[in-house]
Amino acid sequence: MKINSPLLACLAVFCFLGVCQGGSLREQFYRKSCSQAEQIVKTTIQQHVSSRPELPAKLLRMHFHDCFVRGCDGSVLLNSTAGNTAEKDAIPNLSLSGFDVIDEIKEALEAKCPKIVSCADILALAARDAVSVQFNNEPKWEVLTGRRDGTVSKSSEVLTNIPAPFFTFTQLKQSFESKKLTLHDMVVLSGGHTIGVGHCNLFSNRLYNFTGKGDQDPSLNPTYAEFLKTKCKSLSDTTTTVDMDPNSGTTFDSNYYSILLQNKGMFQSDAALLATKQSKKIVNELVGQNKFFTEFGQSMKRMGAIEVLSGTAGEIRRKCSVVNS
Repeated sequence: MKINSPLLACLAVFCFLGVCQGGSLREQFYRKSCSQAEQIVKTTIQQHVSSRPELPAKLLRMHFHDCFVRGCDGSVLLNSTAGNTAEKDAIPNLSLSGFDVIDEIKEALEAKCPKIVSCADILALAARDAVSVQFNNEPKWEVLTGRRDGTVSKSSEVLTNIPAPFFTFTQLKQSFESKKLTLHDMVVLSGGHTIGVGHCNLFSNRLYNFTGKGDQDPSLNPTYAEFLKTKCKSLSDTTTTVDMDPNSGTTFDSNYYSILLQNKGMFQSDAALLATKQSKKIVNELVGQNKFFTEFGQSMKRMGAIEVLSGTAGEIRRKCSVVNS
């Protein structure tokens, strides 16, 4: 097929000026400039996950939150300043953690290869490697590298970009479509909820006040609802957490989809995946472990390519929490 040359030139200029949907990423980007980069990330992650089993879920969520705001540019890692409140201090990000691990990896990389490896790439690799620890460190998906770091981080952009746990199917679909992700990606990436915890205040309305009349969400499995009520005593509980997957909260597997089909999805946004025939069909397909692993890897690769900075755009931060001076 003949490619329209003006279109090709336009795409090339668009990527050069800064934002690409993954076109500038490639395998082993640091092979020549910092050959040990990926191994340093992997080794550090292994050391931490053994004593912090919650870390895979934390880093996976951090990577997701990074990519959905300004693309995968490490902007979620930046600290607030006197004149700016950064993404990490927005309400949906206050429960993020694992920043110390990213900083430790960056420090090791700066000692080995100064100003070479971006914080955005470190986060993408760290999330993958943390999840992969339980599989004898066999990588569960491919991470292409070559991202550059953003220099802007605004808390005001978080709520408008991160899908909320109370989103309906339509809202979820619109959110993912705005990032050029498909309905299939949406259902697959929701499977990340197979590990990690949810805070009571993000779903307790389903238990105690679903329509504002002191009622329970009728779509929630009654037995599961009673279990959740033993953990979350009231609507005002903002501190208690509960495993999102009641059977294997620290094991990365396809069990999320099995419990979803039993109407045991914790969040309204989980239950929303059963709202249409098409999305429910995908849920049923992903119950199979191998199918889920394969599809999750492909969707993570697409998510990791959202609006990446390349060429001369952005920078390579010397410290992940602050922009270069």
